[in-house]
Amino acid sequence: MNAYSPSSYLPKFILASGITNLADGIALVTWAWLASLLSRDPIFVALMPMMLRLPWFIFALPAGIITDRTDRRRLILAMDVVRAVSFGAAALIVWTSMPLSAPLENGTAMPVLFGTLLVLALVMGTAEVFRDNAAQTMLPAIVPQEQLERANGRLWSVELVGNALLGPALGAFLITSVIWLPFALNSLAFVLAVLVMIRVRGQFSPDRVNTRSWRAELQQGVTFLRNTPLLRLLAILTGVWNLLHQMVVIGLVLHVQENLGLEAWGYGLVIAGGAVGGIVGGFVGDRIVKWMGPGTAAQWMTLASALAFIAIPFSPNGFVLALVLAAFEFTGIIWNTVSVSYRQRTIPDELLGRVNSIYRLLAWGMMPVGLLLSGVVVSVAEASMTRDLALTMPFIVAAFGATLLTVFAWRPLEKGFRELSVQ
Repeated sequence: MNAYSPSSYLPKFILASGITNLADGIALVTWAWLASLLSRDPIFVALMPMMLRLPWFIFALPAGIITDRTDRRRLILAMDVVRAVSFGAAALIVWTSMPLSAPLENGTAMPVLFGTLLVLALVMGTAEVFRDNAAQTMLPAIVPQEQLERANGRLWSVELVGNALLGPALGAFLITSVIWLPFALNSLAFVLAVLVMIRVRGQFSPDRVNTRSWRAELQQGVTFLRNTPLLRLLAILTGVWNLLHQMVVIGLVLHVQENLGLEAWGYGLVIAGGAVGGIVGGFVGDRIVKWMGPGTAAQWMTLASALAFIAIPFSPNGFVLALVLAAFEFTGIIWNTVSVSYRQRTIPDELLGRVNSIYRLLAWGMMPVGLLLSGVVVSVAEASMTRDLALTMPFIVAAFGATLLTVFAWRPLEKGFRELSVQ
């Protein structure tokens, strides 16, 4: 592993991440919004983003093993090429399918297009699993451990600018203009990201493992996680929180359309407004964690998510909703600053890919469950209440779940970080 050097590695690494996250931000709006143009069925609308997240459940563990066997930079490059090709294919198939048929209340009038997009979403999601796992394990090789909170905060701020500020607004504008254009632009963005990452020089392969057995290598990661109680607790909490968060994210798509009467551009601006809070959190998160202490910060940020979830259905317009999301993103970034920095600092480099992938299997593997559950909650609720009220039920369920999560986690978080501080 290359030693830390005050080179241009970090700026280039952050730039490449910013470009890919701009593409992800564009996709955040376009995938879900395109699904709503093909179907008004809440379960069908949830299927598209679910296919993007399903690979975290399927491929997280293999991704960890491969990350610990290969040059992490090369793995990032390969996965960005896959996503560039996939987005190009999506642009082409949407373009050749124009004009779109009117969306149905149940199912879709364009099953071939819908099914093909689901497959492409699965491919892109798979590439994202390998790319993100490699990128997160690569950062500790670029900056010293005492600067991880600061580096993570800056990295997430840049990512949020693309992923949740500029990307959604740009994606909303593009999809209301030319439906296939955001997919074509994303293809070009990933090509550009590849060109930037090629300029990151150095060797980013971990130390060779003693065995080449997938089962034995995976068991080493499982053993480390099992024997690190605080790490295991954070993985479980993040998994449940992500399930609830994804219920809210996909629930917003139909809620802002039907209950708030917003078009795609309005939805994009709401998401972008929420990103402002996350960007601010990225720049001040390390100071807040230092001031409050990691355990206290994690406790209060978990509680804040419950308050944000319950505030969403009571937001009377897009402006208020953006403010709620801004507060939510601010607290979420602080939670991530605690969680990810602890993980990067605690896990040995030769195990980082595997333990990180197991952690993210628990943390991110619950995302597709949350996406599907949101659609199921709305469909079930419509049997006993009006549709406008049913569309708010994912937020109510998520708020209740986050409240229970806070109660469950409060004392264990305090105890875990207190014991860590005296070691």
